[in-house]
Amino acid sequence: MILTSLSQMAETQLPTLPIDVLPEILCRLPIKLLGQLRCLCKSFNSLISDPKFAKKHLQLSTKRHHLMLTCIRDQISSSSEWILCDSPIPSIFSTSTVFTQTQLYPPNTITTLFSHGQKFVNLRCSCDGIFCGELNDNDDASYFLWNPSITKFKLLPPFQNSFQGFSVSFGYDHFIHNYKVISVSTKNEVCVYTLGTDYWTRIEDIPNNYRIHSIGTFVSGTVNWFATDDSSMHFILSLDLEKESYQHLLLPNSNYDSSMLGLMRDCLFLSGSSSSDMFMDVWIMKEYGDQESWTKLYIVPDIQDHGLKPFQPLYIYEDDQLLLRFYAMEGGNIKLVVYDSKTGTLNIPEFQNNYEQIGSDVYIESLISP
Repeated sequence: MILTSLSQMAETQLPTLPIDVLPEILCRLPIKLLGQLRCLCKSFNSLISDPKFAKKHLQLSTKRHHLMLTCIRDQISSSSEWILCDSPIPSIFSTSTVFTQTQLYPPNTITTLFSHGQKFVNLRCSCDGIFCGELNDNDDASYFLWNPSITKFKLLPPFQNSFQGFSVSFGYDHFIHNYKVISVSTKNEVCVYTLGTDYWTRIEDIPNNYRIHSIGTFVSGTVNWFATDDSSMHFILSLDLEKESYQHLLLPNSNYDSSMLGLMRDCLFLSGSSSSDMFMDVWIMKEYGDQESWTKLYIVPDIQDHGLKPFQPLYIYEDDQLLLRFYAMEGGNIKLVVYDSKTGTLNIPEFQNNYEQIGSDVYIESLISP
């Protein structure tokens, strides 16, 4: 219906429209529909292909979240394989909701032979709908950028001077209006790749007495790692992408046995639990850099009947329900669960394809090309 109306508009009404009205209409549409509109006429194709339109569309795409699932299909049979599935996240969760899944086919270049000859795509992190991933799993790791919404892919240049990266992060430098990939080596050396160049640049190393324990989380122009020092003090190490300098952020609670950083609602969050507890706390830093703004949003209990323990928060719904990864305390299998803090209930959503889930990432639709 929408496609037909816009097609008629292109044929009959387009010359009478104010020049700024059409982009305002189109930038609110999902990418699948925009792809169809590009085939209707040259004016649509030119407009939708404009990088300025892509940025405007991104600003209005914050409610179109998707769930990227790494799964195993036919796990029991000898022909089992690793696959990627995309699931749009419903705007508001209900117990009757079934997540639809579409299998994604990344370029063969970014698949690597994993155990038993199976192909596996090693996605690490995402920013503005673009995933940064690892091409292989050996000491000579190299990286790629991939936007699954528009199937655009870029292989990053190799490192120089025997640099061996083991942790990669990805974010946007608002000062130069460009994306940066940050790689940290086992020796705490740090290299930065700026999109559009063909080389990596060494910046100030992370101090030798620090150890980072997570993939960096991008928020407000910074990349943030959960870190410790030689005294086993826990803190957040933050890298400012513009200044390429570091600072420390204090944790809201340092008594957790395990902690994880992430991004939800454009805010840095921390999840933490202790081995003796049967719940996980979820904190959010409402104002980035203001350590007084840490606020505990959720206390998520275990699902004792199923032997499941909360592991990683993924997404907060419009009605404040929380989507999380749980893991089985026996076997280590992953389950996605929705927690309703108002009623204290935990629901396990249904998926169209009952594949074994290995990993999950939340990202937004984007026309940004890597």
